[in-house]
Amino acid sequence: MSATDGWPKIALEDDPSDILRKASRGVGLDTSELGHRTGIDPAAIAAWIKGDGVPAEDQARAVATILRLDPGKFADAAARRWYPGAEVPSDVRHHPHDPHPSNGYIFFLQDGKTAALVDPKTLLNAVNEGPYALRYILITHKHADHCDATADVARAFPQAQIVMHRADVRAIGSLASRALPITDGDDLPFGDEAAIRMLHTPGHTDGSSCFLFRSTVFSGDTLFAGSVGGIFADVSTYDDLLASVRFKLFALDDDTVVMPGHGPPTTIGEEKAHNPFF
Repeated sequence: MSATDGWPKIALEDDPSDILRKASRGVGLDTSELGHRTGIDPAAIAAWIKGDGVPAEDQARAVATILRLDPGKFADAAARRWYPGAEVPSDVRHHPHDPHPSNGYIFFLQDGKTAALVDPKTLLNAVNEGPYALRYILITHKHADHCDATADVARAFPQAQIVMHRADVRAIGSLASRALPITDGDDLPFGDEAAIRMLHTPGHTDGSSCFLFRSTVFSGDTLFAGSVGGIFADVSTYDDLLASVRFKLFALDDDTVVMPGHGPPTTIGEEKAHNPFF
């Protein structure tokens, strides 16, 4: 099935204004300097960043060049010429969180009962739809919209192992002592012949991580369809985030399905072809 079958029509997490804002902050250029380098009125650029209008094709390409974005891909984003069309694995269930839309996921082994949960926010009821044997509570990063139901889920499923990078683990309070001390590239056994691999992808936060299961990667706020996460780390940088995607996620097979923390699913191949940050 396509990425939108069975899903509400989910808007891309970032519109052109978000992309401009993240890129300009990332490279450290304000609207005055962008205007100087492109010959475009800084007031117009400021308006685009606020979401008031979008650049024309030639303007989009000019601004993108200075911001280290791909000119053609950003022009496509500004004109809204692309939307992902991923194949959603049958062993993954999506559970959107409100009021700010974020994505939680449950995925299963072939027995349909052994499960892992990604980013608990309001997923307790979804897990209780089972019954499932919940093996792991996987947390991609420390922000509340991804981890603030950890205590509730852990209380309901005390046998489930919490998995969260040590750089972010303080966000779950006393439960931090229960988190597995895994590092980049570690595999978590999941069934007799399966494993979940943790990929440390710093940038959005210092402990941001992605979880790879077979041909699906749960990317948290590291990689979105057509964009990347903002930088809210204490130590990690914008360049660290781009390197995380370029050298860890883009090293995966092109047909790997990306289940992001916000927005619709995509694939590694589509992101290589359409994400303006690369």
